Amino acid sequence: MATFLSWVLLLLAIPVTATWADDTTLPNLGGSGGGLFSSQQENEIGHQVLRSLRKSGALLNDTLTLDYLHTLVYRLVPSAPLDDRNLTTIVINDPQVNAFAVPGGIIGVNGGLFVHAQTEQEFAAVLAHELGHLSQRHFARQLEREKSDMPWTVAGIITGFILAAVTNSDVGIATIAGTQAASVQKMLHYSRENEREADRVGLQILADSGFDPRAMPKMFEELLRESRIQGTQLPEYLSSHPVTESRIADTRNRAEQYPRRKYHDSLEYHLVRSRMMVYFADSPDAAVRQFQARVDDASKGGSQPLRYGLAVALIQDGHPKKAMPILQRLLSENPNRITYEVTLGNAELKAGEPAEAYNRLSDALSRNPGNLPIMAELAKVDMLDNRPEEAALLLRHLTTDHPQDAFLWQSLADAEGKSGNIVEVHLARAQYDLLMGNPQSAMLQLRQALAKAGDNGPVQDIIQQRMEEARKLQREAH
Repeated sequence: MATFLSWVLLLLAIPVTATWADDTTLPNLGGSGGGLFSSQQENEIGHQVLRSLRKSGALLNDTLTLDYLHTLVYRLVPSAPLDDRNLTTIVINDPQVNAFAVPGGIIGVNGGLFVHAQTEQEFAAVLAHELGHLSQRHFARQLEREKSDMPWTVAGIITGFILAAVTNSDVGIATIAGTQAASVQKMLHYSRENEREADRVGLQILADSGFDPRAMPKMFEELLRESRIQGTQLPEYLSSHPVTESRIADTRNRAEQYPRRKYHDSLEYHLVRSRMMVYFADSPDAAVRQFQARVDDASKGGSQPLRYGLAVALIQDGHPKKAMPILQRLLSENPNRITYEVTLGNAELKAGEPAEAYNRLSDALSRNPGNLPIMAELAKVDMLDNRPEEAALLLRHLTTDHPQDAFLWQSLADAEGKSGNIVEVHLARAQYDLLMGNPQSAMLQLRQALAKAGDNGPVQDIIQQRMEEARKLQREAH
């Protein structure tokens, strides 16, 4: 998977490139003649990419991590010069360092970025850089520059991407590489220009959002240092975001123009970072040993992120009861923190104490209505404790608020099935199939739903609307 993603994201990043006018004047985003590549076309590409990633099994389903990433991105977004601020954030199940922006407002990071970014400031710097790419519509501008190559280039990228995702083979990669061979060298030049401009926009986004602009050159220095240690095996991020000494110097000089002040990481970043360190450890047992050693070596029993990491590792290693007192103490030190509540509820559920988990998470939800991690964990408790109707109610709310999350639709289908809501089962499965790019399967589910809907007009309207979505997806596939 790592090889597939590195090739695909590299080759997606290559055409996401364009030169900039100068150091101070941003380009006319419409391009000459009003623009060759429309926002609608960019959105269609974004949906293609999402469907491909879902099919490939590349997405990481960890609601605490996803919720943190979404919150951080939307802390940066008000300072980004975006025409469309409706973004989709995803986490790739890969320990390598990488982040990317895809047309259609897709912002993605590899889980490994959390592990490698020592501070929240450095992590935010990478996201700000990607928002710089996205805000300037580099993909569209490069295609306008390469007008004669546009049709086959775009078709080749998307076709190869989907083929690689579906078949999990080198065939798709060869398709992408073949379509790009004629223009890679030229585009690499633009890529370097583009990177510098994204740095400049990203620095301003960081400063305006209350983050440290100096974290950007620091993160680049760490990546360059790592690449030298690894020799010819570049970190995945550097394959699509080339870093040179001159680029670091340029970014550092620009960062130094901003006033110096103290910046503080959020506790939440370091808690999520501990989760990812456990997730990508060699084994749960290895994670327990690593965190236990760090807690033992630390003064006063270790910081909250270290102790939290130990608790998460113990849960993953099959010892939830050992994790519970650690989490209870953390909650006593930091009452009502959602991450601790959700993780303790998960430990209680796995320790065979569903009633305690239910009460804890229900109380937490009353204080934090609509919270994704709490509701998702509470739905798991309801399902395992034979309350599928309550689980379905929670998941209906979640799929309304997060309609692009295929995992939630899959869970909703299970809950509706156990509740005996047959029409709703077919609707949820159909929506899952649409998100996965399987319109024929979705149409089958929708026909079954229509046959069972009777005279329910509103439900029939929903079914017909989704049938049209399935037909559109079928037409695009041909």
